[in-house]
Amino acid sequence: MSARNDESLQTHYRACNLCEAICGLTITHRNGEIVSIAGDPADPFSRGHICPKAVALKDIYDDKDRLRRPMKRVGTDWQEIDWEQALDEVADRLRQVRDTYGPNAIGVYAGNPTVHNSGSFLSMPGFVKALGTRTVFSASSVDQFPHHFAAWQLFGHPLLMPVPDIDHADFWLIMGGNPIASNGSIMTAPDVSTRLRAIQQRGGRVVVIDPRRTETAQRADEHQFIRPGTDVFMLLAMTQVLFAENLVNPGRLSGITDNLDALRDAVAGYTPERVAALTKIEPDTLRRLTREFAGTPRAALYGRVGVSTQEFGGLCLWLINMLNLLTGHLDEPGGMMFTSPAIDSLASRPGAARSVYNKFNRFQSRVSGKAEFMGELPVACLAEEAETPGDGQLRALVTSCGNPVLSTPNGRRLDKALSGLDVMVSVDIYMNETTRHADYILPPLTGVETANYDLTFHVLAIRNTARYSEPMVPKSAGTLYDWEIFENLRLRLSGIPRDEWKLQNPAKTIDMGLRFGPYANTGLSLDQLRENPHGIDLGPLQSQLPGRLQTPDNRINAAPAVFLADLERTRRVLDRHVPAGDDQLLLISRRHLRDNNSWMHNAHVLVKGRNRCTLMLHPDDAARLGIITGQTVRVRSRVGEVELPADVTPDIMPGVVCMPHGYGHNRPGTRMNTARQHAGASVNDLTDEAFADVLTGNAALSGVPVRVEGVMPVYS
Repeated sequence: MSARNDESLQTHYRACNLCEAICGLTITHRNGEIVSIAGDPADPFSRGHICPKAVALKDIYDDKDRLRRPMKRVGTDWQEIDWEQALDEVADRLRQVRDTYGPNAIGVYAGNPTVHNSGSFLSMPGFVKALGTRTVFSASSVDQFPHHFAAWQLFGHPLLMPVPDIDHADFWLIMGGNPIASNGSIMTAPDVSTRLRAIQQRGGRVVVIDPRRTETAQRADEHQFIRPGTDVFMLLAMTQVLFAENLVNPGRLSGITDNLDALRDAVAGYTPERVAALTKIEPDTLRRLTREFAGTPRAALYGRVGVSTQEFGGLCLWLINMLNLLTGHLDEPGGMMFTSPAIDSLASRPGAARSVYNKFNRFQSRVSGKAEFMGELPVACLAEEAETPGDGQLRALVTSCGNPVLSTPNGRRLDKALSGLDVMVSVDIYMNETTRHADYILPPLTGVETANYDLTFHVLAIRNTARYSEPMVPKSAGTLYDWEIFENLRLRLSGIPRDEWKLQNPAKTIDMGLRFGPYANTGLSLDQLRENPHGIDLGPLQSQLPGRLQTPDNRINAAPAVFLADLERTRRVLDRHVPAGDDQLLLISRRHLRDNNSWMHNAHVLVKGRNRCTLMLHPDDAARLGIITGQTVRVRSRVGEVELPADVTPDIMPGVVCMPHGYGHNRPGTRMNTARQHAGASVNDLTDEAFADVLTGNAALSGVPVRVEGVMPVYS
């Protein structure tokens, strides 16, 4: 009997939640055993496209290293226990810390997958509230605080971030982003490669500014190298050119934009000639790109990780938004636009969210005084909070689907700090480099086993759609969803009598959000999405300003005081610039289409093949240092050193070296066999927790000074 006629086969439709692209999947399975995974051609958003990671959902589902029952540390060993015992003991241990040292002695860290799972996303805040702690960290302060900070300052809400309308753009200028490898980031866009090619086929241009000739740059019409960490100077000079050459034309937004004169005066000294020595971009090139961007009716300037993970990340995102506004490309088709999501996480009327999201510097971290933002502290201060004695010292930590030892700056320091905690609890499916320090690991169902609605990524999508994913299989006995774990802990910590316990199912919250959201008049509901498992198309992005603004006066301030004050740091750098020594290089990171931060390296289908954890360096630097491809090299920074093979390539800028992020699976005590075979080295054993964006607190992972030397020769 052919597979097509096999009546035992079942088909399951869902959105992949491994990355921001949320591609639609068609999963064929037989009684819960996955037979195949393919793209869903009926999905109105992804249109049948998937990337290699989606196929690895089967590997995660079947992974023998994956934890399926709660684990308790007993001495140096691990013991499997049942859920009631695990939840009771975890709640008791956390309550003891809270009662003895106060609620802020308990820290919470939310990893990147938290936002990819509506169960975790909706239930975790209630758990944190029950703890009573304000010591909260997340992956947001690793790579995206500047985006939220600029959105809050300019548009009144940290989540009101415009995305490039690339389906209608004729000029796409990309800075520090590699969407072909990332599948879009703060830009939910399945099949970026096809969409990029469509820009070119309609006569448009794609230009990439990056210290590396990335996968996206290789397919662009033009690529320009830029020295890591100097994007702010290019952006300041572009803004200066707009004013100096009378290219400023905000269009209809001019009537709601204030302080353009203050912006003009602030950037006046940053001419292309003055910043050229820092950026390594020729003045004529910078002027030409600025004119092309300003002169193309449908154009978008998009910046991502490379511009946000540097010491001027907040300024970069302010200026990117301003350049789009000044040229009439903000809130216009083909430019940077705002979405109309089916579940709107922003308030429905102007100004209604101010009291909720006006969150900045309401308190500071205990040791180094770093400012809070959006209710979180920068993760760069997590280790010092745990290792520094005194009142308020971090005594306990709860992590949710995160691996900060590999994903946050100076991972070795954090690794050591975690071993000194009184109690640590991890909600995770793996015993990895972080969770190996836990006293309890609580593994939820994951991937195809869960229900999900992409609450965040519909807010950042380049087209308005809605899709709900049901679990592929019924929940088996002895298992819990992530939201059930957090809800059970919330109830135990809240003091509510056990006979009054009632779990709050996130499906009800999702249904309410749909029924009372922007499309309520269409009858959109959870039941309707269940009846349409491929998803529902809600149309292209539409111009929304000023109606969607959340600022107190419903206007845009082009020159917020916090940004103008922070420009003093750029003036100091520009005035005293001294080129780096010949033996000092600047380190940047990269990602690969088959990588998913730190946690997909246990999927053999993704890690097989050549070693991708290499140090890229330019032939000129390699020749000076006597290094050849394949040779093991040692890389040193202020905080640590690693060894890995060299990859000599002209695709990296002279004076720059590049490592992938998410590797370094070489700590003892993990239970990830495939990962150990492809351990690699962690770039965050080199990144520096003291190197950050002073304004937003975001880690500065790009442009870290390092020294490189050969360790041993290559043997054929």
